[in-house]
Amino acid sequence: MRRRTPPPPAPLPQREGVDPVRVRLPVGGAWATVRDHLVERLTGAGPGTIDSMLAAGLVVGADGRAVAPDAPYRPGMCVWFHRELPVEVPVPFPVEVVYRDEHIVVADKPHFLATTPRGTHVAETALARLRRELGVPTLTAAHRLDRLTAGLVLFTVRPEERGAYQTLFRDRRVRKEYEAVAPYDPTLALPRTVRSRIVKERGVQAAREVAGEPNAETHVELTGHRAGLGRYRLVPTTGQTHQLRVHLNALGIPILGDPLYPEVAAPEPPGTFRRPLQLLARKLEFTDPVTGTDHAFTSDRALHAWSSYETWAG
Repeated sequence: MRRRTPPPPAPLPQREGVDPVRVRLPVGGAWATVRDHLVERLTGAGPGTIDSMLAAGLVVGADGRAVAPDAPYRPGMCVWFHRELPVEVPVPFPVEVVYRDEHIVVADKPHFLATTPRGTHVAETALARLRRELGVPTLTAAHRLDRLTAGLVLFTVRPEERGAYQTLFRDRRVRKEYEAVAPYDPTLALPRTVRSRIVKERGVQAAREVAGEPNAETHVELTGHRAGLGRYRLVPTTGQTHQLRVHLNALGIPILGDPLYPEVAAPEPPGTFRRPLQLLARKLEFTDPVTGTDHAFTSDRALHAWSSYETWAG
């Protein structure tokens, strides 16, 4: 199998723990200049933004030199720039470091904090925060948790080792265990293993189950119940988008605090951090592909709908 050539190193430093944007000019393009391609590709930048950035020397090539506004288009060329950081409401909960060595960092992420920069969540992400707080600009995420899900996330320290850790997740050699709080249904037979086919369409917030060969599997157990609520242990063997949320919703017990299932709710105003999704990545176990060490980590976080039912319901 042909190995992909790694991208050249970024000629610009990180800003607030966020990498500069890299754009590779595609082969076979019909654009006359670099500027023409950037204007067509970066439609969300706003009128005149690309021209202003080029005029100010904010777009650079691999050598770190500014790309001229009339620089000719060269297929395969890479350019870098820093996007304007959006105004973000700080998530008022810390990222706890559970474990750290020269190869990996295991962090316990709070609810409401995205794992990696995406969309309007850029500097206020677990990755950017940890890069700043730990002083490790090479830190990258080996996998991701939903922004609304709390719990354990694995980060890698050395870029050349990232692929080895990502392969653990791809090959399902990581054991993940989640905890959720959802309605209690005494008629629901548990434990059981749920299998279905889940699809997530681009631009559509919620994923959905469709007919076809299953691509998602979750083992569901009830570990306790009180006051109409159940606490559930979830062990997925696959990692489809929103898999646990979709599967519990399909069982008729949607996770408390879920804004998408069973139906999409109106978005909360920015800065609202009440009633988080009651889903926690509780355990993470794997054999380190670099050191051979057997790792087993457990989150110390609690789901408040279970630990403080009166506060949640009030």
